[in-house]
Amino acid sequence: MATCEHIEKVAKADRNPVRPSGHGCKECLEMGSTWVHLRLCLECGHVGCCDHSPNRHATAHYRQTGHPVAKSFEPGEHWAWCYVDEVAVPSIPALPDETPPEHYAPP
Repeated sequence: MATCEHIEKVAKADRNPVRPSGHGCKECLEMGSTWVHLRLCLECGHVGCCDHSPNRHATAHYRQTGHPVAKSFEPGEHWAWCYVDEVAVPSIPALPDETPPEHYAPP
């Protein structure tokens, strides 16, 4: 399985979990917009919408901050994506609060 140094860093079980910025895409909630799926930045906890969403806030967050790895923020999904190396892994350790207990639908 392909991986990269960024994903290897965040896949360590001894790291501190990030605290999600909210139950939905932070920017979409602020602007009253909708999303398709959510992504969680594993560096700061920003919750943004995926690239299938109209506003693509997760990718915009990467471009603004350089934070390299996002994880699916959908129930039961544990895959991660590295924006820098364009590498995905099917599963990384699920730390507390990094996977929501339910699907959060847009407003």
